Amino acid sequence: MNRCEVRLTQKSITAYPGELLVFLVAANGKKLPKCNQKIRPMVKELFALGDFKGNKDESVLLYPGRSDAGKGFSCRRILLVGIGDLKKDDNQDQFLETFRKSGGVISQSAKKVKADELLLVLPEFIDETYFHLTGGLVEGLLLGNYRFRNYKKKETKKDDYHGLKTLTIYGKGGSLRRSLHRARRGAEAAMSARDMANEPANRWTPDHFSKFARDLARNSELRCTIIGKSQIKKFGMGGIIAVNQGSAIDPRVVILEHRPKNYRSTILLVGKGITFDSGGVSLKPAAGMEDMKYDMCGGAAVISAMQAVAEEKPKVRVVAIVPTTDNMSGSSAIKPGDVITHFNGITSEVINTDAEGRLILADALAYGIKEYSPDCVVDLATLTGAVIIGLGHHRTGMMSNNDLLAETLSGAGEETGEKVWRLPLDPEYTEQLESEVADVKNIGGRAGGSITAGAYLQKFVGTTPWAHLDIAGTAWEYTKKSYIPKGPSGIGVRLLLNFIGRCSSLKF
Repeated sequence: MNRCEVRLTQKSITAYPGELLVFLVAANGKKLPKCNQKIRPMVKELFALGDFKGNKDESVLLYPGRSDAGKGFSCRRILLVGIGDLKKDDNQDQFLETFRKSGGVISQSAKKVKADELLLVLPEFIDETYFHLTGGLVEGLLLGNYRFRNYKKKETKKDDYHGLKTLTIYGKGGSLRRSLHRARRGAEAAMSARDMANEPANRWTPDHFSKFARDLARNSELRCTIIGKSQIKKFGMGGIIAVNQGSAIDPRVVILEHRPKNYRSTILLVGKGITFDSGGVSLKPAAGMEDMKYDMCGGAAVISAMQAVAEEKPKVRVVAIVPTTDNMSGSSAIKPGDVITHFNGITSEVINTDAEGRLILADALAYGIKEYSPDCVVDLATLTGAVIIGLGHHRTGMMSNNDLLAETLSGAGEETGEKVWRLPLDPEYTEQLESEVADVKNIGGRAGGSITAGAYLQKFVGTTPWAHLDIAGTAWEYTKKSYIPKGPSGIGVRLLLNFIGRCSSLKF
């Protein structure tokens, strides 16, 4: 992850001598677009030619020294980015997403001209009421600036571009500064999750999850607990042990805890950490199997969210658990038809070893609820291909046993642009999991596959308010956006942080 410093300035815009000066311009119907007075002559010329109207995703790059309208500016380039026709009665979440996408457009434009720093001038209507929009803009800009080059040959050419290093925003005020810091924390945490997912399976193992957690705890007030293989066996986490049987690498249960003084509620987050999924004995097809290094995106989201939690220090207690192993087909691997016993004593007939995520999540959920007595639980997992059939790559599938929890997560998803869609959890789906030889079987057939996977997990949460987020369709190959790169999206991190912020005053 390439880090970008974010700072404020009040120095003269026209005196800025840097590489790229950026203005946002709003469409205004058939009238001249709304813009900063200093660039009005430029916008007027472009508008008269029909070359720029301030529409969404519209941008134009100008060289001020080459036109009379640009006289007086000291910068090398001026970028105008359209944000569309913004109306006061428009949906605030749509506003935010528009600004995120605009931030992504700015990052892409900076890449084209290889600018490593820029000055961003906010629209004049941005005041304390709308500082959260600036947060969205910065999120999009930082997320769009992401690149993963760990295994690329290091170039020595002068024209090799390494991304933005400094983002300066023209403005002042404590509210604006707080909004920027919040946006930076969320974006950097999401990029950490992208980094983890981009690492190949031989470079990101359960031990790497453990090391990340330990390092994070060492440099913050978080508490870290690592449960090794012998303890996992001792605790009776049969699902984790079963999935790990065919592997040469030991499993781990990685736990991070934020424990503020006088906390009144506890949120438990659980993320699937399958560092590579071959399918086990129920082997996956070879085509596309390289993408199975992404099967730990739920765990990456949960543990990366704690990176931001450590900085934000919310007043609620937050516990994150990542059960992690790979799923291989070694000589000791679990076989279809085998019966295992989970942490809470429920026996499961394993029909398909490729339905392994629910096996490790079940143990982690049951353990976390017993150990930490949370007020609510949210788990994230790249759990089923079936959710992609139902929702495509545009929304995360959500199942829950609590309406308020589901509504809160849905609201967080809308505000962060990481939208979810609630699926039913009727008793009929649970009936599909009935086994002749055990308490439950690990798949319920192709029909409603994503829902029956959720129904399996529901057996391990009891009456605790719980929601399951199936991110298989959104963790990678996510809806094309200017701030989402090809590959892992980092989905779930900003949603969880927004959700945590909403929970301080809720009673589930």
